[in-house]
Amino acid sequence: MYKLYMLLCLVLISSCKNEESKTVYSNSNGEVVPVEYAKGFEIKQFEGYKLLVVNDPWPKADKSFTYLLVEKGANIPTEVQYDQKVDIPVQKIVVTSTTHIPSIEILNEEQSLVGFPGLDYISSNKVRTRISKGLVTELGQNESINTEILISLDPDLVIGFAIDGNNKTFNTIQKSGIPVIYNGDWTEESPLGKAEWIKFFGAFYDKDELASLKFNEIRDSYLESIELAKDANISPTVLSGSMYKDQWYVPYGNSWQAQFIQDANANYIYKDTKGSGSIALSFESVLDKSKDAAYWVAPGQFQSFQQLLETSSHYKQFKAVHDKKVFTYSNSLGTSGGVLYYELAPTRPDLVLKDLISIFHPELLPDYQPTFFKVLQ
Repeated sequence: MYKLYMLLCLVLISSCKNEESKTVYSNSNGEVVPVEYAKGFEIKQFEGYKLLVVNDPWPKADKSFTYLLVEKGANIPTEVQYDQKVDIPVQKIVVTSTTHIPSIEILNEEQSLVGFPGLDYISSNKVRTRISKGLVTELGQNESINTEILISLDPDLVIGFAIDGNNKTFNTIQKSGIPVIYNGDWTEESPLGKAEWIKFFGAFYDKDELASLKFNEIRDSYLESIELAKDANISPTVLSGSMYKDQWYVPYGNSWQAQFIQDANANYIYKDTKGSGSIALSFESVLDKSKDAAYWVAPGQFQSFQQLLETSSHYKQFKAVHDKKVFTYSNSLGTSGGVLYYELAPTRPDLVLKDLISIFHPELLPDYQPTFFKVLQ
């Protein structure tokens, strides 16, 4: 009963912390923060405040969100309209995806993270040190975040993601007075588009210049790697994806995974396909089209050839399996078992690309030590 009473009190005082409006802001003068590759957000800087617009909070979203980010003591014009208000720079934050953590860490703000759903999935050494000291609180799982514990942490905001606009947990959090900000980095199709969401996080910490600097370093490293890959004499054929039950799921040709293969100067078997998510194909179909592919990357959760062949002896029919040229990111784990690729790859696409170049064209990076992709043992 006490917890329910506290929750009701928080709802009643929510207007003090979380002002809301549903009207899109007026088009007034302001300095646009450059966004080169990402399609899902934009930032406009005004005197004492920013307007952050998230255009694609989830796939095929029929609305955008405008967030007002206010510096201390700023005077906000009365005509400015927004969905959520956040005081910046933020001091305490909750994020809901491991992909959010590298941006916070790159900005040297990992100490602001106070809660996360599923601590074991986090691989970052800096954040794991904070977890071991009890400085980051377990919030359950994304499907059932413990809202009572989250509210008791009193974060300045929660960075969430959603597959649609129906999220009862986020609604409960917002009613308590804590802003929930949608992050749509996962809807971006290009590797650099995903990475550029570091600028989204930079806005909340009032570190726009640092965020731009760090992104530019990642961008330059990625583009330099593309140029390096062009020096290769051959473009080997590549299969990607894995079996689940009786279906083989391969990335579409316009996906970010396929973009990596193309930028590494390799020939992805399904490069001409287009869509969102992955294509579900029969084993026979993939075998017929891909049995002679020189490489197989990202074969699911297999961590050894023994495990792969125990699942199905038919994998022996693939040239890449016969030649032991199967490469996985499933063996690159954090101390608690989290897969590093899922956490870091979206923010550091340059490292993913270098991994693949070292696989497809080892002569170009002879002494390279991979970050994610390693040969299946």
